[in-house]
Amino acid sequence: MKRMLVLLLGMAGLLTGCERAMHDMYDQPKYKPGAPSPLFGNGSAARHPPDGTLPAADGEFAGTSSGRMGRVSAPAPLPADGHPYPITMALLQRGRERYDIYCAACHGLTGAGNGMVVQRGFPAPLSYLDARLVQASDADLERSIRDGYGVMYPFADRVDAHDRWAIVAYIRALQLSQRAPAEQLQAQDRQALDARKTP
Repeated sequence: MKRMLVLLLGMAGLLTGCERAMHDMYDQPKYKPGAPSPLFGNGSAARHPPDGTLPAADGEFAGTSSGRMGRVSAPAPLPADGHPYPITMALLQRGRERYDIYCAACHGLTGAGNGMVVQRGFPAPLSYLDARLVQASDADLERSIRDGYGVMYPFADRVDAHDRWAIVAYIRALQLSQRAPAEQLQAQDRQALDARKTP
């Protein structure tokens, strides 16, 4: 019986030691916001996000807790005079390739807003022929790709800046292809158009 009592007392002592170890796990050393730290070169424990990252208000309570439902755009410099890259055939081909991968599922191959996702019942985006998007600046289109717009998810983490601008150039080509004045076409293109009009 004495052995049993000693054993029980020993186990109780071990259990209290475990509880103390548990408290040590809960009360670990940590830095408070804004506290100094010798671990980093700038002497601060706070770390700044890497360049190019965007803060996001996400999750079920984002709208009610912060008032910023969806993505929060960080201000970024925009080109003052339109497209920052020369519009070349290579840029347009790259834009078409990226558009087909990332955009056509919703916006459709012609930009009419009738992609496969829409045909399956999801909300249709605006057609690129809509006057609002025709009149939108290149910077506005690039920003919408980068930060998202409405139900469209931001693509900044999947499509780099050069490719976003290539997509914008291709969108402009799609818009022009659907509404180019006939007098601006080259002679062979006008002939082909006239041949299609005659029965």
